[in-house]
Amino acid sequence: MRTDPFGATSNDCSALLCHCGEDTRIAAIVKLGLSDRLRSALDSPATELPLSGDFPELRADAAIPAAVLIAITDRPNPGMILTERHERMRTHAGQIAFPGGRTEPGEEPVDAALRESFEELALNRAAVELVGTLGEYRTVSGYVITPVIGVIPPDLQLQPRQSEVAGWFEAPLGYLLNPANQRVEKTVFGGRERHYWVIEWEGNRIWGATAAILINLARRLNWKR
Repeated sequence: MRTDPFGATSNDCSALLCHCGEDTRIAAIVKLGLSDRLRSALDSPATELPLSGDFPELRADAAIPAAVLIAITDRPNPGMILTERHERMRTHAGQIAFPGGRTEPGEEPVDAALRESFEELALNRAAVELVGTLGEYRTVSGYVITPVIGVIPPDLQLQPRQSEVAGWFEAPLGYLLNPANQRVEKTVFGGRERHYWVIEWEGNRIWGATAAILINLARRLNWKR
């Protein structure tokens, strides 16, 4: 039995279609495109509380506005675009991240996410169909991140900006959001034991704020295995 990314099984979808005479609205939902299905999922109440930041006692100190783009590829099995930061970067060197960065003065989070995605990957903002945003996530490095969700065509010829981005890859959305592939690890920071989320895919270690935002996306979409 196949499970739809938004929780419906193939049997569920068949049943809905068979009863379309009784409820054409429900039947139409089954035929929605990826963007509309994402919007519908975002409109539904979340079943779990989101992660609000890295460490509880440090969240209040985060004050630098930033935005990232959760770019989801419009495929039968959607993917997600992630970048690898250069090892020579001053902060978060070598880490896996969403395209994004600081918000400029007077700039809205959506505009910042689209601007940074163009600067980092030459992703044209016209290619992004905006879906919505997630709640802010506060990092130990002082950033208040607004994740912006957008759908993009598959197989775009993205070009990483070598001064910032070492490369990029597309990972299966279903794999990243599956709770079975998400785990908690621990470390010592500031003299205390800390816990953080980790997702690994084909040798790529996704952790910290990026992994936490993926957890929040899965919770917001009520993702099912």
